[in-house]
Amino acid sequence: MRSWPACPLPTLPGRGQRPRLFDTSRGRLEPVGPELPAAAGTAGPSVSLYVCGITPYDATHLGHAFTYVTYDLLNRALRDAGYQVRFVENVTDVDDPLLERAARDGVDWTEVAERETELFRTDMTALRVLPPDHYVGVVEAIPLIVEMVTELVAAGATYTLDGDVYFSVAAAPRFGYVSGLDAAAMRALSAERGGDPDRRGKKDPLDPPLWRAEQPGEPSWPSPFGPGRPGWHIECSAIARRYLGDVIDVQGGGEDLVFPHHECSSAHAEVATGHNPFARRYVHTGMVGLDGHKMSKSRGNLELVSRLRARGVAPAAIRLALLAHSHRDDWEWTEGELAAAEARLGRWRAAVALPAGPDATGLLAEVRAAVASDLDTPTALGAVDRWAATALAGTGGGDTAAPELTRLLVDALLGVDLGKVETNGS
Repeated sequence: MRSWPACPLPTLPGRGQRPRLFDTSRGRLEPVGPELPAAAGTAGPSVSLYVCGITPYDATHLGHAFTYVTYDLLNRALRDAGYQVRFVENVTDVDDPLLERAARDGVDWTEVAERETELFRTDMTALRVLPPDHYVGVVEAIPLIVEMVTELVAAGATYTLDGDVYFSVAAAPRFGYVSGLDAAAMRALSAERGGDPDRRGKKDPLDPPLWRAEQPGEPSWPSPFGPGRPGWHIECSAIARRYLGDVIDVQGGGEDLVFPHHECSSAHAEVATGHNPFARRYVHTGMVGLDGHKMSKSRGNLELVSRLRARGVAPAAIRLALLAHSHRDDWEWTEGELAAAEARLGRWRAAVALPAGPDATGLLAEVRAAVASDLDTPTALGAVDRWAATALAGTGGGDTAAPELTRLLVDALLGVDLGKVETNGS
């Protein structure tokens, strides 16, 4: 599947720090990636990053945008530290919610998937999110999924119920370690988030479907288990394994994917490969609310990036509004959030447009340290605010290189375009 174009990524002087992120499965901050070589400029080791993508309908709401800007921030921090990042993202371009939306609107499901995926690409380009190396739809990955289900069948980790192939969570001795939830909590979330814990005949209420038997009016593909389509969780196991290997460094997504999606996809990979854990770090973003509830497609309380852009809102302001919040926090979108971001963007742009300003080498160190510390964007934004206020007040010295360095570091580390600094004679 086609990804979206990459924006330029400036190279900054020196090198950033190895990031430390909160790992959901361990409940504490952990370093990401291998140790860096001591010498700056030496080719760094690679880090594999898998981010769970959208189910393409009602794209791209600000909950989506908050998630993908967060992992873009991680991608930028890793690259600035000297790592080579291998980044993969999927698109769940066939699944129950998508089929239901297409049926509701009386259009072909492929039309909905293609239209909304293209809108997502456009929004990611506008928000300056670095594209994945591989952007993979479930439909194109069905051969990989069938291959992995076949492995799980051969491993004795599955059973069939009325033509549907289920994964037995009993085959994964550590099942539950990603979320840390007890069985009752997992069962409740399974029912809430697309599972079928109350289906009769299942060996365990938490067993997820790997392959759904063909149903009238639904798309299906041939397989050794009969015609049908994939269950939800197996797609990410199969795609990540194909493009990143049996063990990955970071699996990311929204907090609502911790269970069942990341729990189940990890269990699938671990049983199929014999490697445990599937991801060295599990990283999750908080939920964005609107009108007192989590922003969600089912509720319909959505604010869309494309709608804001159509109003003439600068994508840089949207991105700044998202970065104003810690990536693990739940928060509420309001017009006040946007107004504050637009005002901040105006101050920053005015400051870097000055012919000189206060020295920015300390600012670069502050922003690098904040981003490396669990993607602490509120602290990073506060540091730039102070630099801009000093520059605009005209009290911080006359370093002619400072505005350009500030522009470059805000672009490289935060993904916010402040425009090219103009100088006399340029």
